[in-house]
Amino acid sequence: MILFGTALLMLPAAHAEAGGAPWIVALFTAVSAVCVTGLVTVDTGTYWSPFGQWVIMALFQIGGFGMMTAATLLGLLVNRSFRLRTRLTAQAETHTLGIGDVTSVAKLVLLATLIVEAIAALALTLRLRTGYDLSWAEAGWSGLFHAVSAFNNAGFSIHADGLMRYASDGILLAPIMLAIVIGGLGFPVLHDLRRKFRDPRHWSVHTKLTLVGTAVLLAGGTLLLLAFEWSNPRTLGTMAAGDKLLSAMFASVSARTAGFNTLDIGGLTHESLGLHYFLMFIGGGSAGTAGGVKVGTAMILAMLVIAEIRGRMDTEAFGRRISPSSQRQAITVLVLGSAVVVLGTLFILHTTAIATDKIIFEVISAFATVGLSTGITAELPESAQLMLALLMYIGRVGTITLAASLALGEHRMPYRYPEEHPVVG
Repeated sequence: MILFGTALLMLPAAHAEAGGAPWIVALFTAVSAVCVTGLVTVDTGTYWSPFGQWVIMALFQIGGFGMMTAATLLGLLVNRSFRLRTRLTAQAETHTLGIGDVTSVAKLVLLATLIVEAIAALALTLRLRTGYDLSWAEAGWSGLFHAVSAFNNAGFSIHADGLMRYASDGILLAPIMLAIVIGGLGFPVLHDLRRKFRDPRHWSVHTKLTLVGTAVLLAGGTLLLLAFEWSNPRTLGTMAAGDKLLSAMFASVSARTAGFNTLDIGGLTHESLGLHYFLMFIGGGSAGTAGGVKVGTAMILAMLVIAEIRGRMDTEAFGRRISPSSQRQAITVLVLGSAVVVLGTLFILHTTAIATDKIIFEVISAFATVGLSTGITAELPESAQLMLALLMYIGRVGTITLAASLALGEHRMPYRYPEEHPVVG
């Protein structure tokens, strides 16, 4: 899909001006779209023709839908490799689909995608038409593009300033935030809620961990951004109190892999940049359109730390024990993700003299498929842009592949070595 999208974007018909786009611009944009990231080196709304914008929207629609489906099917593939008793136990505990429901998986993901995007597009179109006096054609296109981009956590916008022009419009931002959160929860959570919405006691532990983790990150991110940016004249300082709350809330939602912005990211304080590192790296729910190491991973590790502090042998959550294999997989994903970010940062620091904090922000944004930027993407040399493209690919495909391979590769050894206790701390 990346190669196909690159070829289409290099066509003269995709470029707003005469001639085709350079290969590096087309490749970077295609990678960013298929990996539903949103990092760009050119302005989407003016650099690309209407045909080029349709191509970009198609790429991040396929990328989001394809990743959701692939992640879910890989989860079923993992279950298929287990013994029947283990599969039945896992299915009962997690309330996932049956092994033979491959077709229904794709249908349900497609149905959820179309319904959420259609509702969001309609709401945005009506608001743009009635509140901003756009023609029906302009409002419809903008509404559709941003709705699809929001649900797929793609972060692409046809406006050069992102969504800054709508920073005080809660009616317009609300459907975008809802689409971002729904798409970022992940298909297993959506499926669980669809079946047992009125029976939260029987939600799976994964659903509960994801919902609680999402709520904590959204609320905590909003409050901290308000505290860090309240008096910053480059961001919230000049806004009314209500607008400050709305912008901080939107920034907290968007930081977890959506990539839209109503604030000048380059004007954030150092504290807010650090907070974004944390929110972006964690990302959203598993098997969804969001990136990062995932909320479930962070919650499992948090439960592990709490159990260790309390002196408990078992790691527990909501009256259930979390399996040792899940704990090891969470630690592995966190460590490898951190290693990728460090290596990517060191490589780009070697190629440019741009400030380190901005490079770290860009690298985490690429790896976590967020798409937020302090404005340095286009300034980076081609080698650094190619590294960002690689990070987007690893962040989008690598985490899913890694999680599946860890589960598929698990096997019992016929022996165990004598136990030792190395010094920790």
